[in-house]
Amino acid sequence: MPELPEVETTVKGLRVILYQKISNVKIHTAKLRFKIPNNINNILRYSKISNLRRIAKYIIIDLDKEYSLVVHLGMSGRLKTASSTFKRKKHDHFVIYFQSKQTLIYHDPRKFGFIDIVKTKDLQKQKYILNLGVDALSSNLKPQILYRKISKSHVPIKQILLNQKLIAGIGNIYASEILFDAKISPLTLGKDLKISLIMKLINSIRKILKKAIKCGGSSIRDYRSTEGTLGNFQSNFKVYNKEGEKIGYDKVKKIVQYGRSTFYCPKIQNNK
Repeated sequence: MPELPEVETTVKGLRVILYQKISNVKIHTAKLRFKIPNNINNILRYSKISNLRRIAKYIIIDLDKEYSLVVHLGMSGRLKTASSTFKRKKHDHFVIYFQSKQTLIYHDPRKFGFIDIVKTKDLQKQKYILNLGVDALSSNLKPQILYRKISKSHVPIKQILLNQKLIAGIGNIYASEILFDAKISPLTLGKDLKISLIMKLINSIRKILKKAIKCGGSSIRDYRSTEGTLGNFQSNFKVYNKEGEKIGYDKVKKIVQYGRSTFYCPKIQNNK
């Protein structure tokens, strides 16, 4: 699943459509995870892209008509740009045509993503946005605030990192990498994390995610940038998908937590 770095990389890649005027829209698949709104065609046609941004794992494309197009990439979705003469491929579900002869294509083999159109002023009221916690790269992610939220939690810190209602943007891949960088065991319960460890955790969240963005994200399954290039952060993985590999005096171990794979080094990640 594309996580914060992949979504941020996608938003940066969409700059080529900024201020472009939409000439037409084609919906080839009406239902992804949810049904694409019926009014999306009328709203998008002849509107202009006024801004591009990210909220957690959501891509927000603001229009000059006071509406915003919301795109969630799901498990395997991606946005790609091409000329208007492109040949549609299987799983190209939604296409925006611009007067500049460019196109924006939503491609999703598994159809777990979704596309929505909402009034910009009502964006924060949408349930999928309203319930989000603080963004993983926000300056509002402060140790004292996180400590108060998890100080009584009996949930392992790995699962806490994946809880989008607490911290928005982190997924399974980066959670393992963040915890390794912070030398915190993924089995540690929230209530057992001292403020000093939470400070280390937040520093590692910022370090790993920013480095991943710089590398263009991670391409281990379906993810590619808007131009079709692969991300490169997977070459920087320390523990993810490296079961059995030696790191110093330790070896990467794989366990399953809440149905998700976790990779860590028990001796190195000893919370010290």
